[in-house]
Amino acid sequence: LKILAVIARYADIKSGKISAGDVMPRTVLFGAKAAPGYYLAKMTIELINNVSRVISSDSAVKGKLAVHMLPNYNVEMAQNLIPATELDEQISQAGKEASGTGNMKFALNGALTVGTLDGANVEIRERVGAENFFLFGMTVDEVEAQYANGYDPAKYYEADPRLKQAIDLVADGTFSNGDRNAYSPLVADWLTKDWFMTLADFSAYMGIQSEIEALYADELEWNRKAVLNVANSGYFSSDRSMEDYLERIWHTVPLA
Repeated sequence: LKILAVIARYADIKSGKISAGDVMPRTVLFGAKAAPGYYLAKMTIELINNVSRVISSDSAVKGKLAVHMLPNYNVEMAQNLIPATELDEQISQAGKEASGTGNMKFALNGALTVGTLDGANVEIRERVGAENFFLFGMTVDEVEAQYANGYDPAKYYEADPRLKQAIDLVADGTFSNGDRNAYSPLVADWLTKDWFMTLADFSAYMGIQSEIEALYADELEWNRKAVLNVANSGYFSSDRSMEDYLERIWHTVPLA
């Protein structure tokens, strides 16, 4: 979802759909690892790196958009990255429980969160306030209904010109030195399976990004919300967590 949104933004800036004066400069960071046998995940990471390469060498978007894939993301890197982050993207499909303590750390350090009603996002939104959280995407019930009724990702591709253009740029070799077959398995998966319903949530994700940019232009209000995220995130401290484990799991009390 995120890399398709980046590609769509790149296409909009390059084509002039977003005028130079209206471009909110962005640096987008990816940090991820793929299991040895997870073929499509590895291909996605390769795509991210190639999108980064193409964008960094394109003078038309210089100073407006930058993309970086952080190699070997680990705890040490996170210690430097998390305090410097302004927007934390926890955009897993609702119901997959893919987000957890990482997004809590971002909120504790003042980053605002954009995400679905998945995993720890639900708790964070309750604690920091719905008005200080950027919510988008389908609910668990809506996701289950899509699966039950027969999910057709191709209809979203055909209905959304920005999504279609982004996928077409991947398919036509723009990010693979003209090789149209390089990402054909990934494109085919998007258009025929798309198990995590990336295409279904794309429009909502792009919409919330517009709201995020409008708020970011108001520095005082953005910082106010960031402070409220920090102030209301104490519940996620390790001390409270340990007390919870003692009481609910181990049924004991702290030693004096």
